[in-house]
Amino acid sequence: MCGISGIINKSNVAVAKDEIKNMNDLIVHRGPDDEGFFYGKNFALGHRRLSILDLSKDGHQPMSYMEDKYTITYNGEIFNYLEIRKELEEFGYKFNSKTDTEVILASYDRWGKDCVEKFNGMWAFAIYDKKEDILFCSRDRFGVKPFYFTQTKDKFVFGSEIKQLLNFCNSKFVNKTLLIDFLATGMLEHTNETFFEGIYKLEQAHNMIYDLKTHNFKIKKYYDIALNENNKKLDETQSVDSVSKNLKQAIRLRLRSDVKVGTCLSGGLDSSSVAALASMAYTNDEEKFIAIHAKSIEESTDESIYAQMVAQHCDLNLQIVEPSTQKFIDNIQEVVYTQEEPFGGPSIFMQYFVMQKAKDLNCKVMLDGQGGDETLLGYEKYYPAIYLDMFKNFGLVYCLKEIMRSNKNNSKLSLFGILKYIVGSLFFGIRKIYIKRNVSYLKAFENKFLFLGNLSKKYFNIDEMQKYEIFTTNLPALLRYEDKNSMRHSIETRLPFVDYVNLENSLSINAKYKIKDGWSKYVLRKVIDSFLPNEVVWRKNKFGFNAPDNIWLNSIKDKMKEDILGSDIIKSVADMEHLKFKLNSMNILIMWRLYCVSVWERVYDVQAK
Repeated sequence: MCGISGIINKSNVAVAKDEIKNMNDLIVHRGPDDEGFFYGKNFALGHRRLSILDLSKDGHQPMSYMEDKYTITYNGEIFNYLEIRKELEEFGYKFNSKTDTEVILASYDRWGKDCVEKFNGMWAFAIYDKKEDILFCSRDRFGVKPFYFTQTKDKFVFGSEIKQLLNFCNSKFVNKTLLIDFLATGMLEHTNETFFEGIYKLEQAHNMIYDLKTHNFKIKKYYDIALNENNKKLDETQSVDSVSKNLKQAIRLRLRSDVKVGTCLSGGLDSSSVAALASMAYTNDEEKFIAIHAKSIEESTDESIYAQMVAQHCDLNLQIVEPSTQKFIDNIQEVVYTQEEPFGGPSIFMQYFVMQKAKDLNCKVMLDGQGGDETLLGYEKYYPAIYLDMFKNFGLVYCLKEIMRSNKNNSKLSLFGILKYIVGSLFFGIRKIYIKRNVSYLKAFENKFLFLGNLSKKYFNIDEMQKYEIFTTNLPALLRYEDKNSMRHSIETRLPFVDYVNLENSLSINAKYKIKDGWSKYVLRKVIDSFLPNEVVWRKNKFGFNAPDNIWLNSIKDKMKEDILGSDIIKSVADMEHLKFKLNSMNILIMWRLYCVSVWERVYDVQAK
């Protein structure tokens, strides 16, 4: 896990060494163990290394291969690199290191741009192909690793973080379209744009080929989720076995490391499953498997009792952090700087403090449970979609019986709640009226929120809905938070549920085994039923590193109002008198969105165009 930098001069002159060095210096936290540069005729590549596999100097980057035929700067891990290496050795390839980096280079030589289809992992890289005079850039299937880029009249620049690119922008203007999307809906990762006008993301599952002669580039998608229709024919026992087999394999691959590995443990189903299965596969006899939990100071959001149950049952070394209100306040600007763009709530701080603790414990690799909800139907909003699917495939009687069982077993979701989700999800016009009312303070409401309209259409097909949330709405935001919080503390996080083999398998399982008798993620509960206490496996409430929102945010409510009303960016899109009135009765988390924008504006000196 590392940080990458790249500059291409369109004028075909050499890149100044201080330019690429300055970019690298901004991401020392992503790779404190080593630094390197490569200079071509009209471009330069930079790298900061966080040593995880092969800690020797043989892992230095940028790395060249086959007498400098190829040179790479790479961030990520290819978890099946040993299997690919063995296959390449059978073709006659030789290796000088034990790194996955060298395997990527040999794979590119063997299979060209199609090499990425062989990889099971997370990556963002740029390979200089000397013969073709191109940069071949790629980002992993689900966007676990970031790749940002921008271009000016004279340069094309890319890196692991937005802050690396800002000095190349003439001005730092807010992207108002994305800003309004965020203020109205909380969505922020549903496009290839960022909150900074002119700075973009290479989207997940895409390659970019940049021609160093013509300075043209092409971006092409290389992957889409492939569902296995045969999985839908499996019975319950077979479905449970299939999910169990693939999740265990995903975890085993992610335990490959030459440094200490631990896991995040919220006490929820996903993180508890990962902790239990990983602890069984963990082979270090000298010390217990480390799990880190963030305890909320608010009783209603405190999950520590579940984390302690898991730790005791699995014999984990449980470390608990309990961030105070003052610690939250002291770190607001730091966490906004870390995230680089506004975000929807204080739960991000809980994850930040977990990673901070991991660094204190010198635990350089952390597993986490992101992706479990999106693949195995863990959110309440999935219930209407699944019932429509049941009605279509199994008839009205089966569907009504399942709805009644849901009303009984899911304490948070009443029959009225189900109907509310159905109306809000399927009838986009009603939802848009609700959104408009919440942001009636905006000067001009021209945004059509097409991405929400698309999501409403997906509700008629549970498979399509899951794909949309994996590629467009839910998962991209979670992955952004995860990467930035972890890498700020020089921690590599690994996500078994986002293993593409495991993910495709989980999505292909018949939906009636994902939600059954009202239990969300039913098939996962059955997988871990014998490995964890019943109180954890069959719990009904769900948080996931929830922060004490009410305590924290109410403690700074006056400060939030003051900063919101003083924000030039907010002034550029809002009727301030109307907003001032709305603030008196505004939901505290909706108010946080506005406040987070105002903090981000100051931290990054962003302007309203």
